[in-house]
Amino acid sequence: MRFLSALTRRKMWHALSGVVLLLLCGAPALPHGESDGYDFTFVRLKYGGQLTRRSSWRVDWPASDRNFIWQLRKQTNIDANPREKIIEVGSAELFLYPFAYMLEVGSLRLSDAEAANLREYLLRGGFIFIDDFHGEHEWRLFYRELKKIFPAREPVDIPISHPIFRCFFKIDTLVQIPGLRSLFSGRTYERFDGYPAYCRGVFDDKNRLMMIIHFNSDLGDAWEHAAEAFYPREYSDMALKMGINAVVYSLTH
Repeated sequence: MRFLSALTRRKMWHALSGVVLLLLCGAPALPHGESDGYDFTFVRLKYGGQLTRRSSWRVDWPASDRNFIWQLRKQTNIDANPREKIIEVGSAELFLYPFAYMLEVGSLRLSDAEAANLREYLLRGGFIFIDDFHGEHEWRLFYRELKKIFPAREPVDIPISHPIFRCFFKIDTLVQIPGLRSLFSGRTYERFDGYPAYCRGVFDDKNRLMMIIHFNSDLGDAWEHAAEAFYPREYSDMALKMGINAVVYSLTH
């Protein structure tokens, strides 16, 4: 198994170009037969649920992932694979990739072996982007699984002065990103207790951010519908900026 930190260190900050974020014009057609000969591949984590609730790992897929990748390629010089990769949370293959995305974690259920795999991945230099769960009930469910990964570490609010909000786009305010259900109801929050939005993180012993946790926000919906006229551009732009910053941070820290 390759050590992921060796992979991430070869990423070069000066290969990035700070251009203005533009609205998606549509998901691109994907070439066939692509291999992993890229500097970056967007990984979506596949996980199991409980018997009474189906796992929601595939929500918004594939449009969300591919729209985000398209913008990542457009806004930076990162040689990103146009096709996302789905990897099981317990797979050793995860160690080949520096960044992974996981959403709807209120339905997340981890075995001890899966939790140990994610813990090792993160401590070796990996980065996980958590998205799209809402309200205190779903927080408690996610927190229970998080403690399987890191029994002795706590998630904390990430200050807006942190480098993840400065490493590519400058983000000065944390904005709640609504999903479609919220948007069509005329609000930005999904649950009655699903506000305000929080951006929390889990740090390693050297103060590197290993996991960013977007709670009470739905960046995946904003990525998925960024090209749709009904979805407000202010939210899709911010969601794309947050995601791109996270990728840049994961490749440079």
